Amino acid sequence: MAQIKGRFEVYDLDNCKLHVYYTNDALGDASYIIEGENTLVTMEQPLFKDNVAEFDTYLSGLGKPVEKRITDYHVGGTGNHDVVMAQGMPAFVQGEVYGGMMKGFAQAFGDAMTDLPTGKAAEVAFGSTQTWAGVTFEFRHGAASDFPGASILIAGKAYYTHWTPAKAHVSHLQISSPSAIDAEIAEAENSLASGAELFIGGHGGAAQRDAVEFKINYLRKMKELLNANRTAQAFVDATKQAYPGLPGENGLEDLGKALYK
Repeated sequence: MAQIKGRFEVYDLDNCKLHVYYTNDALGDASYIIEGENTLVTMEQPLFKDNVAEFDTYLSGLGKPVEKRITDYHVGGTGNHDVVMAQGMPAFVQGEVYGGMMKGFAQAFGDAMTDLPTGKAAEVAFGSTQTWAGVTFEFRHGAASDFPGASILIAGKAYYTHWTPAKAHVSHLQISSPSAIDAEIAEAENSLASGAELFIGGHGGAAQRDAVEFKINYLRKMKELLNANRTAQAFVDATKQAYPGLPGENGLEDLGKALYK
């Protein structure tokens, strides 16, 4: 199937297939299709028009109806289709923080963004397990420092969080304060304890267990460096020295500003 902008990967989770769509958009977003025997579930559909077209073409090519569309952390191009969201998230996306973020995207990206969705949003309670397309979706609380979205354990094998763990420096959008470090460590440890084999996120795509372990150790080191350095620049310099050549180094200045504001 021709792919113009993004790319797809497919993982076999025994009783279902997980289709990972790397959008390659300006936000580093990823979208997902969970393929059951007879029906499909989508998660975090794309936000930009070219990605929406590519994703929808691929989705149609699977030849199965969509049973549910999950909008967790990312509102996307679900059009007039109904969606399900974690408890409290429908109100949050209409609020000042998320609403303001979307207005900023609209100003920055203009006509490249798809129209915002108009379908109804049903809420799913935290701590509940839903079965769609013959696949279980366990809705857990996400990191305490993040939006009120859910970490979702899919088929007992794939663990979805807002940010895919990666062997790279973290973004200031993920770690926006010193308290967020502990919150992200706790959530990463929860993901490892879930028994999942694959770790996915709204930013990034798919990763293995070793990426989660790296993230935990990286964040623990970050705490050490934060306590040992009095200024943002000293922290940035120490982090570069601790992780020479690690991807994402150009974002350390913003991370330092977030941690020392």
